Amino acid sequence: MSVRSLNNTVPLLALRDAALELGSRLIFQKANVYISRNDKTCLVGRNGSGKSTLLKALSGALELDRGDRFIKPGIVVKYLSQEPDFKYDQTAWEYVKNGLKEEEFDQPNFRIESMLSELRLDGDRKVATLSGGEARRAALAKVIISKPDILLLDEPTNHLDLHTIEWLEAELRNFKGGFLLVSHDRAFLRNLSNSMYWIDRTVVRKHEKGFDEFVDWSEKIIKDEITKNKNLDKKIAQETLWLREGLTARRKRNMGRVRQLRELGRKKLDRIKIPEQIKLVVQETTRSGKLVLEARNITKRFDSENEGQITITDRFSTLIARGERVGLIGRNGVGKTTLVRMLLGDEKPDSGKVKWGVGVEHVYFDQNRETLDKETTVWQTLCPNGGDRVEINGRSKHVAAYMRDFLFDEKQLTSRVASLSGGERNRLLLARLFSQEHNLLVLDEPTNDLDVETLEVLEEVLANYNGTVILVSHDREFLDKVATSTIAIEGDGLVEEYPGGYSTYLDQRTRVPSIVFTKRQDMKKEPPKKKMSKKGGKLSYKDQRELDDLPGRMEMMQGQIDSLTSELSISNLFQRDRKRYDIVSLELEKNVKDLKLAEQRWLELEEKKMELENQ
Repeated sequence: MSVRSLNNTVPLLALRDAALELGSRLIFQKANVYISRNDKTCLVGRNGSGKSTLLKALSGALELDRGDRFIKPGIVVKYLSQEPDFKYDQTAWEYVKNGLKEEEFDQPNFRIESMLSELRLDGDRKVATLSGGEARRAALAKVIISKPDILLLDEPTNHLDLHTIEWLEAELRNFKGGFLLVSHDRAFLRNLSNSMYWIDRTVVRKHEKGFDEFVDWSEKIIKDEITKNKNLDKKIAQETLWLREGLTARRKRNMGRVRQLRELGRKKLDRIKIPEQIKLVVQETTRSGKLVLEARNITKRFDSENEGQITITDRFSTLIARGERVGLIGRNGVGKTTLVRMLLGDEKPDSGKVKWGVGVEHVYFDQNRETLDKETTVWQTLCPNGGDRVEINGRSKHVAAYMRDFLFDEKQLTSRVASLSGGERNRLLLARLFSQEHNLLVLDEPTNDLDVETLEVLEEVLANYNGTVILVSHDREFLDKVATSTIAIEGDGLVEEYPGGYSTYLDQRTRVPSIVFTKRQDMKKEPPKKKMSKKGGKLSYKDQRELDDLPGRMEMMQGQIDSLTSELSISNLFQRDRKRYDIVSLELEKNVKDLKLAEQRWLELEEKKMELENQ
């Protein structure tokens, strides 16, 4: 082996036979983790499995209970924690400068200027005034600017927009040292890793391939474990039968087999069970109308001290129909949350209007989890009015059983929200929202801090959800798997809509930058309509009057449907009054059909109006 190849395999940072406990809980044991100069390694595992703790042990921030930490002399290791420690009297410039080596302090600071420019940071701003995304970019700048030998990155993509995530990918791809990173962003892990560690039930395993192989590799390990456990159960059964038939007569000669049985039983008792899968069940109300909401020519501007007038949207229009999953993307600070608030009616546009369809009930997942009261317990969060039951789709479920579906154990039910990890808080907020009646889910960065398994289950739930979803996310793979269309806020008021997820958006934007996607999902099934002649850019008097009357009529129809549905749900109605049951059933069927036709007509007239106004 050549000297060069030998040097490349020598670990610069390592844990050897390491074990660490927090309180009475064992986090990992007999862990062997090695990072060499060219290693591009990721660390995966469930929320709460110990990923952050393992990174802290590698960085030296936590002392091991057993085993050794090795660091090659002269090696520079930089660690990015999930919650970086800021000295709030510092400016962003001073904070990033502290990432340099001491001998570089008096050298020209063009590297700091360049880094701040790349990450769109104002060096004169106090770090105390930075937003979550800006603070994350400043922390990244501080660890990267020193050009360390080893980087330990804990959720580096949290709060970053897609532009910055792609910049960070390029930086790490060209990084000359080794790194170990923890991230929920699967596309990020796939694009960067060439090996991985998996922490699972206190055991740390290594695989010499990148994250793209994780699912197949982990499933094989689980299947092998199940087979091993079944064989163990079978052997215990055989040994027990042997004992029952003749233990007394052979006691003196065969105490060895008794001890063997006891050892097998101990192994079964100590065996850590296969991790449970999270179960997400979504509570829904009656279905909304076909049209969920429409935004027509909405414009929103703000006055900024530093940048003058900022335009969020300029005459943006969209129609969102029932069953669609609309992704919303854009750089940090470009106005994604403002657009969501306008669509929900929580903030008024400067001009234009937003209309909601009939029977729309929404719940909102905020990215900062501010709707969670940190001083309450998990139990109180799910049962704010007391009691111990949660209603899901008409069925009562004990709060403990419901929270097990979200991977909480009973001990955590009385824990304060403040004591939960970021991923646990996300799961708690999802549990609370999913227990509420709704048919429109508005999710603002729901993927932050969620583990891979939970993300995949959430994707499946949203794919099978009968309602409508508006999703703000920087997770490219999540958008590709969930979104039926993507609204991109490009800046300076330009907001455009594209069919499909993030990859489709990139492809269309590259090929035809000015493409605007106007959905006609429901209208495609209709026969082509005759083109209307121009009449001053307006509907005819008759059509406009019909359009104005339709929302009220649809609301009345929905009320009749709700009333008839309630009557049909009366127990024993069919047995007590068959004639009335048949009458109500026919009337309900007619009202549902009439509402569907009214919705279709409403959509048709709205689209005609939009086409005329855009001529």
